[in-house]
Amino acid sequence: MLDAVEILSAKILIVDDQEANVVLLEQMLLKAGYTDVSSTLDPQGVAVLHAAHRYDLILLNLQMPSMDGFEVIDLLRELKQEPYLPVLVVTADTSQQMQALLAGVRDFVSVPFDLIVVQTRIRNMLEVRLLYQKLEANNLRLEELVLERTAELRASEARFKSFTQLSTDCYWEQDAQGNFTSVSGPVFEMLGIVDDQMQGISPAGLPGWNVEEHAQLDANIKNRRPFLDFIYSRKREDDSMQYLQVSGEPIFDAASRFTGYRGIGVDITLKQR
Repeated sequence: MLDAVEILSAKILIVDDQEANVVLLEQMLLKAGYTDVSSTLDPQGVAVLHAAHRYDLILLNLQMPSMDGFEVIDLLRELKQEPYLPVLVVTADTSQQMQALLAGVRDFVSVPFDLIVVQTRIRNMLEVRLLYQKLEANNLRLEELVLERTAELRASEARFKSFTQLSTDCYWEQDAQGNFTSVSGPVFEMLGIVDDQMQGISPAGLPGWNVEEHAQLDANIKNRRPFLDFIYSRKREDDSMQYLQVSGEPIFDAASRFTGYRGIGVDITLKQR
């Protein structure tokens, strides 16, 4: 929401080639409490002024001899500073009102002035304008926060992987079907296979595992449970036993859909002997 100070401190520009009209509008705005009111009798300089000051509202007379209000609007649109054109046109010709709205202005007031109507429309336009700016600023800040959080998450993941590489033999990730998608360390060497054997298969499909142990590990994975220091074994081709200790956790995406597992592993064969 907006408070009165925000509205009354908005930047307003009055554009009219008739000084009497300018004075009338200035007095009305100052009396109403607006504190940042500017004016110009030269419509040709409006675009330059707006580019420099980014007015919250431009009160623009449509009927001026040197450059009419429609030409001023065209120049303002060429600035392409923003999609919202903060123009309130002033005209005595009711046939121009629809044309002005189609040109992109937000509202109009008729001459001669009804000061109550003018004040109300100015305040309404400023409220919309300032709320639009707040929304734009909030969206920009939200984008910045998303980028910051994404960078923090990537840094955290990098630190986690680095830590696991120092404290364990390997780090691994699997997709929802159990196939390896990322490994770090001697994962394949520990499993006794070569890299190209892992294309499209999961470690559960390899021979030699203890059936009961692997069934317990599969049950954890099927139920999306994390597991810590789980030990399972396999018989090598030379009939010797190998023991692996693994810890893992399920991975979910932003929509809470299961996407796989990640974890660490250590060969503890020597400790088991």
